[in-house]
Amino acid sequence: KMLGRVLCTVLFMGALPSLAELAQGHISVVLLGATGDLAKKYLWQGLFQLYMDQVSSGHSFTFHGAALTAPERGQRLMFDVLKKLACPPDEPPNRCAVLKDQFLKLSQYHQLKTAENYTALNREIETLLRQEGLQEAGRIFYFSVPPFAYTEIARHINSSCRPPAGAWLRVVLEKPFGHDLRSAQQLAAELQSFFREEEMYRVDHYLGKQAVAHILPFRDQNRQFLDPIWNRHHVERVEIVLKETLDAKGRTSFYEQYGVIRDVLQNHLTEALMFLTMELPGNVSRAEEVLQNKLQAFQSLRRLEKGSAVLGQYQAYASQVQEELQKPQGYISTTPTFAGVLIHSDSPRWEGVPFLLASGKALDERVGYVRVLFKNRAYCVQSEALRDAGHSRCAAKQIIFHIGHGALHAPALLVSRNLFRPVMPKGSWREAETRSDLRLFGQALSDYYVYSPAKEREAYSLLISNIYHGRKDFFITTENLLASWAFWTPLLDSISHRPPRLYPGGVQNQHLLDFEMVGGEVAFAVAEPAALLDPSPQMPGDYKTIQSTFRQSPLVSAWADDLVAQLAADMEEAASRAVARRGQFHLALSGGSSPVVLFQRLARHHYAFPWQHTHVWLVDERCVPLTDAESNFFSLHKHLLQSVRVPYFNLHPMPVHLNRRLCVEEDRGAELYAQEIAALVANASFDLVLLGLGTDGHTASLFPHSEHGLEGARAVVLTESPVKPHQRMSFSLALINKARQVSVLVLGKGKHDITTLVSRVGRQPRKWPISGVSPSSGQLVWYVDYEALLG
Repeated sequence: KMLGRVLCTVLFMGALPSLAELAQGHISVVLLGATGDLAKKYLWQGLFQLYMDQVSSGHSFTFHGAALTAPERGQRLMFDVLKKLACPPDEPPNRCAVLKDQFLKLSQYHQLKTAENYTALNREIETLLRQEGLQEAGRIFYFSVPPFAYTEIARHINSSCRPPAGAWLRVVLEKPFGHDLRSAQQLAAELQSFFREEEMYRVDHYLGKQAVAHILPFRDQNRQFLDPIWNRHHVERVEIVLKETLDAKGRTSFYEQYGVIRDVLQNHLTEALMFLTMELPGNVSRAEEVLQNKLQAFQSLRRLEKGSAVLGQYQAYASQVQEELQKPQGYISTTPTFAGVLIHSDSPRWEGVPFLLASGKALDERVGYVRVLFKNRAYCVQSEALRDAGHSRCAAKQIIFHIGHGALHAPALLVSRNLFRPVMPKGSWREAETRSDLRLFGQALSDYYVYSPAKEREAYSLLISNIYHGRKDFFITTENLLASWAFWTPLLDSISHRPPRLYPGGVQNQHLLDFEMVGGEVAFAVAEPAALLDPSPQMPGDYKTIQSTFRQSPLVSAWADDLVAQLAADMEEAASRAVARRGQFHLALSGGSSPVVLFQRLARHHYAFPWQHTHVWLVDERCVPLTDAESNFFSLHKHLLQSVRVPYFNLHPMPVHLNRRLCVEEDRGAELYAQEIAALVANASFDLVLLGLGTDGHTASLFPHSEHGLEGARAVVLTESPVKPHQRMSFSLALINKARQVSVLVLGKGKHDITTLVSRVGRQPRKWPISGVSPSSGQLVWYVDYEALLG
């Protein structure tokens, strides 16, 4: 019996206490893609480390390498890798030699190509267990294969290779997990048809980096110091950075599809961001609590806009793409190889704190770090030369999770000495000797408490150990994966055709990629040299805002960003005029997706807007609770109201939720809102009403052939939408047309057809409700972007 002989040899070497303790059962590890690059570089070494660590655990193991390669060649390729496996330096040579020999004997190669191959593997595992008289504990299938192969492999495992009842299954998946939200949802749905959520372990190897893996334990063990300062009142900014000196040569086929944001920021850097911003659970060892708090942190992130990122591409990239992908001469790629992104969280803890994520190829150094820089409120009278820099209150205060490489060449954790002396776990981290000649972020290394791992471990070894232990908090759940893609996809869509700034690469980049925060956005700090500019077709910024007429009313048209900026400026001017004349400004805002960018613009750029004297009303509302994400008021609050100082008593949400029910006629919600308007707004004439335009010609929540609101004198009405949620409350055309000014905002190519149609029809409100908007004594202004206007 092969397995029995192996166990006896290991017992003889003293690695196992006794055969009686082998009661926890047998684990079969199947590595798919066993002869690929990832397996050669990291995975086999990680599995060998798992065997060394767990040989005394009470489990027995077999390791099955698998690939599409024919058996004889695959066996040879796999064992060429296994023979090169190494033990850690502190492992006794005799024990290392025995364990390596046994690991090789416990490993075998299989060609897994057809359903029959998977059935044969399952039969082989069952036969081995029966012969050895072992109980099966579980099976690990590690997918070190491209994602396009996942579904077929998952189908075979599910139908032919699942362990029996009572044994667990753990399926390990490597990124990329999709290309955007839609593809991630599709892949997730396919996998969920074969595996339960608790069976899937999506790997982000950055979660195995020792400095990253220690962020949560560090926060937990130092609560007494961090609780008062880990918040917006004390943190100035956070930087999460991964720089690489290598370029994308040899990987351009992958890079052209993904680029730096999908490759690094959406996963590695975002996971570090979550560990920093999530609320600490009561017990950081409880995976369910950690994962739930991560999800809540995702939900607090503010939507990314086009201005949230700066993009770069090293100059040689285009020629590498041409050569490797056989693209024609003159091919221009807009794939970014560098990105800097500004992220904000709207959670109470982090509101207003900038989180800067940056990564790129062909940069001046290879380094990864997370840096938390604290505000410094001190003023020191003593001259700098006479201060004890390590304890001076005026020196920078920072915590750095040094992921690797850089000046330190290793993972480390650094805390400014003028902050606090951290509590660190004995045995796994030790205080490091500091070199006086090294400086980090403007300070001598001696100004920090510096700690390094007592034993450095490769990221995959740590993650494979966590798979064995079933530690789900070190992996990406479906829910968190989709939350991440939902956050990043709008930015990726908005920059998909933006030309990146060209940079020469390496030390020659100098200050070319430096960027700065400006009004809630980021921009490169220095102008792009003319020599690096790439000739390109005329871009949106080259066009000027034009004015003409649309349906006999003034038209303002520009590219979307410029148009929204113009509308926001016009609204501020109208508000200032109204406050100067009448002491207050009554603003009525529509819901939907188009106004969101306007709300964000007002929140981030218009600090002179007279919010203290502004009354904010809703033009329409969905019949859902105001706390529901579908609520127009919820969206308005999220994107505007929580960022500006409107007096509480100047906010007027629509009363859709009365007597614990929604939009019931006898609750008279519409009538109550009309009475509130009549009481506060002179002549029920709003200073400015903002409307949108639906693809069916609706505006506010007045839909074609609505029974109420298109005719008659009622000010506020209940209506029905053709899409869910169906019930709505809305201003009527009669109330809208009393306004001093009505602005209609129309954005996007999807509105081109209805914009063209509306430009040609007369006043037919029952068919096209927007055509009934015609202020009796005020002005109507159309704000239509070029995509909606011209297609």
